[in-house]
Formats: sequence, C-alpha cells, structure tokens
Amino acid sequence: MDQPTVGILHPGSMGAAVAACAATNAAEILWCAAGRSPASAARATQFGLTPVATLSELLDRSDIVISLCPPAAAEDLAREVAGHRFAGVYVEANAINPERTKRIVGLLEPEATVVDGGVVGSPPVGGKTPSLYLSGPAAETERIEALLAGTAVRTAVLGTEVGKASALKLSYASFQKTSRVLVALAVGMAREHGVDQELIEVASRRTDSYLSEPQYVAKTAARAWRWGPELEEAADTLAAAGLPPEMLRAAASTLARWHEAKDDSELTLTDALDRLAQP
Repeated sequence: MDQPTVGILHPGSMGAAVAACAATNAAEILWCAAGRSPASAARATQFGLTPVATLSELLDRSDIVISLCPPAAAEDLAREVAGHRFAGVYVEANAINPERTKRIVGLLEPEATVVDGGVVGSPPVGGKTPSLYLSGPAAETERIEALLAGTAVRTAVLGTEVGKASALKLSYASFQKTSRVLVALAVGMAREHGVDQELIEVASRRTDSYLSEPQYVAKTAARAWRWGPELEEAADTLAAAGLPPEMLRAAASTLARWHEAKDDSELTLTDALDRLAQP
C-alpha cells in the first residue's frame, strides 16, 4: 500500500511526538498553522511536520487524520472537520468518554471512517514507549497499526466496537491520575503535622500498584463500614489544614454503597462490583 499522507490535529506535546513517529511510515505529516500558538509552531518544526495554511487544505490532502487535542475541544473539532466533508480515516484519540466518541462517529460518518483511539503512557520521546489502543472497523485499525509499525508507539486493537479504546483509556486514567492526587493529599496532610518523611518511609515498604490486585476489592467492600468513617476523619484533617477534602469525602460516599457487606468474608469480586453499581 502507498504511504498515506497524515494530518495531525493539533500538535501538542503528545500529538506532535506521535505524529513524528507516524512519519516513519507516512508520505508526509501535515499540521494546520492557522490560529496556533508560537509554542505549537516550534513543536511542529522540531518534529519535522509540514505546515499548511488552512484546515481545509489539511483535510483535502490527508488520507488519515489524528485528533489529539484537549478533551473539551474534541467534539467541536470533529464538527469542524465534518463541515469540510472529510472522507478519510479519522482517529479520535482524545481522552473522552465512549458516548462522546460515538457522537463523533455520528458527526463524521458515512463520509469518514472513525477509529477510536486511547493513548496510555507518556509522549514517545526520550525512550518512552506509549501504547495506542484502537477499536473500530478492522481494515482501518489495521491501517493505523501499519502507520505506527516499528515506532516508539505500540498499538493494540481491542476489537471492532467504537468506545472500547476510550473506555480503557479512562479506566486507567481514573486510577492513575486520582492516585497521584491522593499522594498529594496524603503528603500534604502529613507535612502539616511534621510527619511527611515518616509517611514516605512507611510507603516505601510497599511499591506495587493496588490496581494489579483487583481481588482485594471484595475485602475493601467488607471493610467499607470502617473505612468510610476513617476517610471522613481524614477529610476533616485535610480541611483543618486548608487542603481540599472533597476527594476523600467522595471516597467515603463510595464506600457507603458497601455498608450492607459488613465483614462478609464470602464476598466475591463480582458481588462487590455488582453492589457498587446497584446499591
């Protein structure tokens, strides 16, 4: 197959780096300079992207368009692309929920074919190797796999159903990013009382990720009746230190859904998740 021309919307730190990887197997990587910041222009130049004057020109020339923009802008950008009747492959690779991804399919098809994408990891520079998860029509996900073959961006196809890649991205982000915020709150609370170094020393004895132990969810549910009030106490401690308590209050509220599972040692992961979804 001939090498495709690829358009990138818009080259932020992730988009520009992914586009540079795609350049290995593409005829050309285009970006639209109109209305973009000097920082975007500098990034595009650094990664060897070809500027075009208008979005219309980018869409006319591109076989594949990759959308990597701030999540809030994803639908407006897709709507703008749809207005130009783009007829190639549109990779919706933003961190948006599956329902929004499906709405974007509705905006762009049948003229274009939409592939759902979710990037997990850091931009592919300095030895970093993020994964781009894909779901959607088989022929088109194969084209995106081919586009990134042999590059620092690893691809994995999750099936033909649009929404799967978005769901995986957000499932992981919900844990990973909330965990980082929880670290800030925990260290902030400890620092207020002069025990932050001791907290870090306690934590250093355990380095694995709770996300790799989903079976522990059932034990969490059985202990929720105790853990919820404990988190309310922690939230009060944060508030007293001028730190935001809402995240821990929300966690306590979540634990309250398991109140009836008090000390239930027979509870399975499936039971616990069912109760969480249907309190």
